[in-house]
Amino acid sequence: MEPQNSKPTVASSSFWQAQQENLVMLGVALALALVIRLFVAEPRYIPSASMVPTLAIDDRLVVEKVSYHFHDPKPGDIVVFQPPSQLQRQGYSKDQAFIKRVIATPGDVVAVHDGQVFVNDQPQAEPYILDPPRYDWGPYVVPGQAVLVFGDNRNDSNDSHVWGFLPQKNIIGRAWIRFWPRDRWGLVS
Repeated sequence: MEPQNSKPTVASSSFWQAQQENLVMLGVALALALVIRLFVAEPRYIPSASMVPTLAIDDRLVVEKVSYHFHDPKPGDIVVFQPPSQLQRQGYSKDQAFIKRVIATPGDVVAVHDGQVFVNDQPQAEPYILDPPRYDWGPYVVPGQAVLVFGDNRNDSNDSHVWGFLPQKNIIGRAWIRFWPRDRWGLVS
């Protein structure tokens, strides 16, 4: 009777080597996913009707985070942001994201009256809103490093006309692509 060999076989050695490679690949994939989510893009969903008709409750979006490193938000952009301090004092968590449309940028004078938004005394064409606003607001000057944001559902939106201007530093990114529901898939504009 011959003694059993205590050395691992070639098959078991290559099995463990393959498992180590798989773990390394999994670690790299997770690190890339984390970096992409933190710095490039992330998925979000719409929890309220404040952006109807443009975005519906439960729409799923990709929010891109790169472009505002190269340029400031501009009117018409739909932005996702952390609640400013005014909303945090009302009980909203810093982690709770909001989504609204940029209406005006630093230095613009904004007013709402007679169902119309005026920026620098010019009435704004807003074919994307659900209904004209039923409130009067302003005129106010948008301060530096801030933007004015309104929901497209003007009369049912907790936005700048309620809590003030949005500091640009609170902006997470720009709504880019709706990926759910499938029948509404496409660029968000």
